[in-house]
Amino acid sequence: MHRRVLTVDEADLRRRQSIKWQLHGSDVLPLWIAEMDVAPAPAVVEELQRIAREGDLGYPVIPPYTEAVADLYDEWDVRVEPGRMRPVADVMAGVRAGLTALTRPDDPVYITVPVYPPFHAAVRECGRRLVPVPMGPTGRLDPAALAVAFAAGGRGALLLSNPHNPTGAAHARAELAEVARAAERHGVRIVSDEIHAPLVLPGASFTPLLSLPEAQSGLAVFSPAKGWNLAGAKSGVLMGGTGADDAMRALPASLEYTTSHLGVRLHTAALRGGRDWLADLVADLDANRTLLSQLLATHLPQVSWRPVEATYLAWLDCRALDLGPDPAKHFLEVGQVALMSGLPFGAGDGFARINFATSPQILTRAIERMAQSLQHRPG
Repeated sequence: MHRRVLTVDEADLRRRQSIKWQLHGSDVLPLWIAEMDVAPAPAVVEELQRIAREGDLGYPVIPPYTEAVADLYDEWDVRVEPGRMRPVADVMAGVRAGLTALTRPDDPVYITVPVYPPFHAAVRECGRRLVPVPMGPTGRLDPAALAVAFAAGGRGALLLSNPHNPTGAAHARAELAEVARAAERHGVRIVSDEIHAPLVLPGASFTPLLSLPEAQSGLAVFSPAKGWNLAGAKSGVLMGGTGADDAMRALPASLEYTTSHLGVRLHTAALRGGRDWLADLVADLDANRTLLSQLLATHLPQVSWRPVEATYLAWLDCRALDLGPDPAKHFLEVGQVALMSGLPFGAGDGFARINFATSPQILTRAIERMAQSLQHRPG
């Protein structure tokens, strides 16, 4: 079970002060929040040491960051000029700014459920009307269902998770194009959260929203925070298509003042010097994806899932276990394994999300504990 970077042992992880490792007791294996059990990329460590050594803790210089993001998107076959980018505090700040720029109060904002819980909150915080649209039965986009929702709900925005959290689907170009055409017909603009884009696993590929001619009125938001495990150093970039000048002009001038210098510097270091580390991480995640499949088949055969194409988050269908609407509650209280409840994602009754970005030893112990906990099922 050799791994290149997912090798941090439990004793070292329990010394971390992040919420993943501090929320629960010392006997709980935490596989819930989207934080990886990995040491940082050497390029990030070197930059952090330089910042501390030189006391470089002032205000950010943005162009090197947006240029590094533009170069990454070039590799995904789309040129987004830095002039069409705006720095933001983090991806969700960019999402809220994008929704506010594209829509009016009480306009519908369509989301594809199950989806990342902060999407639900962001729509409401912006004073927009939340319209959940179910994903297809295989955990992928359902363009036909979205077209029906757009026709019924009218002009507004689609908030898209691309790749999708929690089902791990890397949306195919044809899927996205069909959705974009339906959105265009009904006056719906798209905001695409692309934070998981660097974590597409072997066998799939990432399609940026702004690579589609049909989606040039949309906005995309990106940050290296997930790909390089830098959630604690917040920063991000909001970018517009060639037909989104109106939205870019509507963004508040204060956005860039919320961007963290520390985040900008560490994210830029990751983008410029952390590619080999990312390749090792993706290889480890691919191996853990296979391991998770084997562990579930051996220990929890009644749990069904579709192996993810992207991210390190797996959406587990636990309905056959008869643990009620929130199986994560049982696994925490009885099995001492912390998963994310499926309920806040919408359309998640009987589901739980597991973070498999950890060592194979911890992942194995977690699944074994979950299986053992079923000996003490309610009722």
